[in-house]
Amino acid sequence: MIRRFAVLAVALGLVTSSVSPLHAQTAPLLGFTADGTAAERALEARFDASLRGDEMRGWMQHLSARPHHLGSPYDKSNAEYLLGLFKSFGYDAKIERFEVLFPTPKARLVEMTGPIHFRASLTETPLKEDRTSGQTAEQLPLYNAYSIDGDVRGPLVYVNYGVPADYEVLAMRGIDVRGKIVIARYGGSWRGIKPKVAAEHGAIGCIIYSDPRDDGYYGGNTYPNGSYRNPTSGQRGSVADIPTYPGDPSTAGKPSVPGVKHLPLSQIATLTKIPVLPISYTDATPLLRALRGPVAPAEWRGALPFTYHLGAGPTIVHLKVASNWKIVSAYDVVATMRGGERPDEWVVRGNHHDAWVNGAGDPLSGAVSVLEEARAIGDLVRAGYKPKRTMIFTLWDGEEPGLLGSSAWSETHEAELGKHAAVYINSDGNGRGFLGVSGSHSLEGVVSGIADDVMDPERHVTVKTRVLARQRADRGVDNPVYHIEALGSGSDYSSFIDHVGVASLNFGYGGEEGNGSYHSIFDSFDEFTRFIDPGFAYEVTLAKTTGRAVLRFADADVLPYAFEPFAQTIKRYGDELTKFNADEKKAVDRRNAMIADGTLLAAADPHVAFVVPKTQGAVPTLDFTPLVSATDRLTVAAKAYDAARSQALTGTTPVSLATLSAVDDVLISSEHALLSASGLPRRPWYRHEIYAPGFYTGYGVKTIPMVREALEQHQWDEARAGITLVAATLDAYTARITAATAALGAK
Repeated sequence: MIRRFAVLAVALGLVTSSVSPLHAQTAPLLGFTADGTAAERALEARFDASLRGDEMRGWMQHLSARPHHLGSPYDKSNAEYLLGLFKSFGYDAKIERFEVLFPTPKARLVEMTGPIHFRASLTETPLKEDRTSGQTAEQLPLYNAYSIDGDVRGPLVYVNYGVPADYEVLAMRGIDVRGKIVIARYGGSWRGIKPKVAAEHGAIGCIIYSDPRDDGYYGGNTYPNGSYRNPTSGQRGSVADIPTYPGDPSTAGKPSVPGVKHLPLSQIATLTKIPVLPISYTDATPLLRALRGPVAPAEWRGALPFTYHLGAGPTIVHLKVASNWKIVSAYDVVATMRGGERPDEWVVRGNHHDAWVNGAGDPLSGAVSVLEEARAIGDLVRAGYKPKRTMIFTLWDGEEPGLLGSSAWSETHEAELGKHAAVYINSDGNGRGFLGVSGSHSLEGVVSGIADDVMDPERHVTVKTRVLARQRADRGVDNPVYHIEALGSGSDYSSFIDHVGVASLNFGYGGEEGNGSYHSIFDSFDEFTRFIDPGFAYEVTLAKTTGRAVLRFADADVLPYAFEPFAQTIKRYGDELTKFNADEKKAVDRRNAMIADGTLLAAADPHVAFVVPKTQGAVPTLDFTPLVSATDRLTVAAKAYDAARSQALTGTTPVSLATLSAVDDVLISSEHALLSASGLPRRPWYRHEIYAPGFYTGYGVKTIPMVREALEQHQWDEARAGITLVAATLDAYTARITAATAALGAK
């Protein structure tokens, strides 16, 4: 850690001298004329000057004062408090209520019955240093929402992170999890993948623990002496099969409006197939220490002070889970500031307000930024500012169990969003350190411009400069371009981009705060103000960053889309697919040859009785020409539009409002062209053909998922069909870009 940041400091020293003062930046903002740029920069300076960290501190302290999970009394109280704040800021605000299925624990048991007896406490020990950690009567205990009820007994097997590749390692060692209970550590993938894959391999139960190597004492001092995970701390969380569909599991992709019919539990597709519970590493220690069998591979070993074995047995475990399956109310808070010039174009800004317990970091560190942005903009409006487009500020409920509030709202308003929403701008938790942005790559240009204009409060360089310096220090990447990442899932942007087709962004700072309180009773105001962002400097910085995104989309002369970054990204994705196909062919051929001559087993651990693996079918060389050709056409159209937009906004002849509005209409519709009418294979709720959460990664993104996942699963016919379908989708997207160019009057 120290060495990395020493290198980073040197890198920063090399670049800071070339950074121009913010007031000297005169280049037009993306989507703005020169006059519009000057007015926007003056507005943003006033916006920045009005931001107040103490205001956000007070809101966080109030909102995190009690546990406020979905369905709790304080969750409703917070929603009403937020409603009052938005109204006081001058917004037309309301609460939209939905009725959703949310299970809470009724019975929980993890018990070792052999070779010795041990019963896990399944509790987190309150600390005198944390004033809210002792609110046990209101806290949800450690559990995983949407685990099925179950009462099972069996030998224990350690499966590392519990992802598909880990089961291949076990199979090579002759370890079969059928009829057994698995224990997996958090990390490596989203938690819901662990019981999903375990069940597919025949396991009867799943335990998930937090290993200190991943977020505990291996990384730094544990809470309350530091920000890393306390030994008794565990991680709550949903294990619903979100890669199939998010939102209320009992309405199967339909909005959970009051009175909607809810499916019986037996018909819900996204519940786990086996019972699952999370535990702390204090509770995991006796279970893992008693395991025997082969020693775990080196990369599977955590930081607990004993040898990690795989099992099965002699550890025998009794696992019991039972829940109260109730329909509860979710309260989405929605506040609108109507635009003056183009009120039917919407800029939607969101975060969630529900938490697993007190949730100072997740989600309130992001929610208070939404409030402060809305307050500051409300003050600007009272002083005479009028946004061109309508702003909609939202604070969602039910995000933690599976994006329930945002999914229900976007599904309810799907037709309106498809017609009016120009962008969805999301945040979740916020921390200290580096700016991270994921989103639609047609929005990469506006993000890069924002990152050039916001200063890092610790390093006193732009946040873009700091990120690029880290790339040089960590990876030796010397690239002056700020690239955003692709969106997977795990926060409220999912329904907007994946289902409705609204271009979306997700912002947050982090990388230096430890994050060991995640989803625990220690994610508190005390912990946040001691270790995460004591001066609320990065809270103000997030408000400056996402506030700029809201203002620039609201005020741009033409919506700030730029398509060349998208085209370049698609080319990179296509190259990755071609390379994956070629590399997979070589790897399978080599593996089959090694199986045939015995060298695969000869290179393995001589102390372990390995099982001879089966050979795999040959990998065909697929024809990616349709995808390459469509990408080439997209690249030509993207360059033409970006040039036409620049010429129209910098030329001497003003472009009429009617023309600009017509272009906006086409731009708003562009992301919709990337949707598939039938959705992705085996999960039709997900309709975006460029970005989707992976079927076996959960939060992690799979780009061009119809093709990439088919290649990974060796579904060759599906991959071939996907290449053709995605090429046609890119051509439809290219047609929208060409229409936008024509609307500008360019030829």
